[in-house]
Amino acid sequence: MTQLNWLAVAPEILLLAMACVVALVDLFVTHPRRLPTYILTMVSLAAVAGLHLGALDVSSSSYAMQRMVVTDPMGHLLSLCATLAVMASLVYSQTYAGARDILKGELFTLSMFSLLGISIMIIGNNFLTIYLGLELMSLSSYALVALRRDHSQSTEAAMKYFVLGALASGFLLYGLSMMYGATGSLDLGEVYKATLSGQINKQVLVFGLVFIVSGLAFKLGVVPFHMWIPDVYQGAPTAATLMVAGAPKLAAFAITIRLLVEGLINTATDWQQMLMILAVASMALGNLAAIAQTNLKRMLAYSGIAQLGFMLLGFVPSVVSGNTLSSSNGYGSSLFYVLTYVLTTLGTFGIIMFLSRPGFESEQVSDLAGLNKRSPQMAAVMAIFMFSLAGLPPTVGFYAKLAVLQSLVTTSSALHLQLAIAAVLLSLVGAFYYLRIVKVMYFDEPTDNTPVTASGEARALLSVNAIAVLGLGILPGGLMALCARAITQSLAG
Repeated sequence: MTQLNWLAVAPEILLLAMACVVALVDLFVTHPRRLPTYILTMVSLAAVAGLHLGALDVSSSSYAMQRMVVTDPMGHLLSLCATLAVMASLVYSQTYAGARDILKGELFTLSMFSLLGISIMIIGNNFLTIYLGLELMSLSSYALVALRRDHSQSTEAAMKYFVLGALASGFLLYGLSMMYGATGSLDLGEVYKATLSGQINKQVLVFGLVFIVSGLAFKLGVVPFHMWIPDVYQGAPTAATLMVAGAPKLAAFAITIRLLVEGLINTATDWQQMLMILAVASMALGNLAAIAQTNLKRMLAYSGIAQLGFMLLGFVPSVVSGNTLSSSNGYGSSLFYVLTYVLTTLGTFGIIMFLSRPGFESEQVSDLAGLNKRSPQMAAVMAIFMFSLAGLPPTVGFYAKLAVLQSLVTTSSALHLQLAIAAVLLSLVGAFYYLRIVKVMYFDEPTDNTPVTASGEARALLSVNAIAVLGLGILPGGLMALCARAITQSLAG
């Protein structure tokens, strides 16, 4: 069904308008904690989330702006979760950012523009739309990382992020241009039909596919395009790190689905092999490198590389049948995995910000020593997040890993069984450094007895975050069914 009205992109229009309003209103705000700006931003994001939530029960895809964008259940689910992730990031960041003189209108405006880019990427049905959203999100992220201008480490991280991000954008843009040259269209539906016809230059198609997968791998942060992640995670203010580590992962997942599955599923035998190598290499390097890290943010960076590599395994079973609908189990498992990973990441970096204070960044693993004696609540919540990232029951991380492994082993393929075994073994390696954090918190003597301070709002959200990680691990069926339905209905549309 094609719609030529603007209702399909109402959340994005509202987000754009409110980002401009927030930027203007902040010019007249003198409150040191930027409360008027903060409240207006949160109300705006809540309204956007409400629009996506109200559209979750839509069971079909609709198009707008001459098929440049598509609104479907998967898009609404991802956009809703991305909006909630940005809202949570701002709540966690308020005290931290205020102590470092970065709680300004720029933080709120750039966060909203980054979310707008994420939303455009999620709903993109055209190469140009997807690339426009990617650049909007990327430029906003570069500025967020550089927000602490008087801090040399943040400036260095922003420069690295910008240079490598420009290189990755070039890779993706070159790949998309070659795909246009091979298929004669920028529309994902027309690209699918062109690849189905078999009347195109196979060499140009595969060559363009290599560049597209490379660009996607950079945005996902998987090996060998991971080199920016540890430096950016460590160098950026933790508030900006959370903005980079959270919601953008949902956008990267969305454009991977849009480009590789909706547009290029007929070339799955080619990109599936590439994703297989990227997944195994990411799990191996990410888990092994994380063991050697003493900086907590760098450890979580390498952990994220391994986690996203695991998520890519859900894309591998897609070529067994060649039918996207019968492959929805794997895609649905990957969607569930990336949602729960972002949920856990939000809380983990939130705790790092709570433990920091003016003049002190709680970034070393040793800074968590004896946390249970300083704040039993923070230690318990952090332990829940570490258990989830390690994939231990009854947390949601266990079920997320189990769902991806099930999608692999049910294909009755020897290669996929080997991949599942490798994933389990590498996850066991990863469990070491997660459990080391728990050991440090509960069994090491504290080197710092400063009380842990956080606003009541942030503490309440952190508790909800931890309860969600535990609750979804005990009762994962609802979210898993929602992910599977969203994927199935979106691909059917």
